[in-house]
Amino acid sequence: MGTGTVVLLVILAIIVFGIFFIVSIYNKLIQLRNRFKNAFAQIDVQLKRRYDLIPNLVETAKGYMKHEREALEAVIKARNQASGAMEKASADPGNAEAIQGLMGAESALTGTLGRLFALAEAYPDLKANENMMQLSEELTATENKVSFARQAFNDAVMAYNTAREVFPNNIVANNFGFKEAQLFEIKVETEREAPKVSF
Repeated sequence: MGTGTVVLLVILAIIVFGIFFIVSIYNKLIQLRNRFKNAFAQIDVQLKRRYDLIPNLVETAKGYMKHEREALEAVIKARNQASGAMEKASADPGNAEAIQGLMGAESALTGTLGRLFALAEAYPDLKANENMMQLSEELTATENKVSFARQAFNDAVMAYNTAREVFPNNIVANNFGFKEAQLFEIKVETEREAPKVSF
């Protein structure tokens, strides 16, 4: 074998190794992106459950809180906005704008639910209503599941974002359109707490 052939084989080996290396990074980024999308699907399931409970909660409260119509309507409006934001985020969990929209809608919903529960304190018959107590317990359990699902999503997003930012992965990520994913965070400290549902 001549020197030219050896050099050609070395160059060919470097190219093959380089392609293999790039493909391996690309596949790892795909796996991590799919993991955070799957984690978001768990948030989706729990939030849909939450959205399904809220109309029942409002309907139960409506019979007792006739003079609090605005508060009840605000909860339904916030629920509908959060549900719409959820649909957008579910369509593309990697879209930072959609996730931010969902975070804002969820913060508004949590605030209106908190106000509803604060108003409900003034209605002892409502607090003693068995259906209201059951719905409140289910909502509390769902809120806890949302928190766990959000943590799993944020962990998956962090792993993905870290993998796409380190060298040499960042070169592959930038060239193949792997965009940064948005964490699902609650910004205001008082909103970090689930609405208090003590009946």
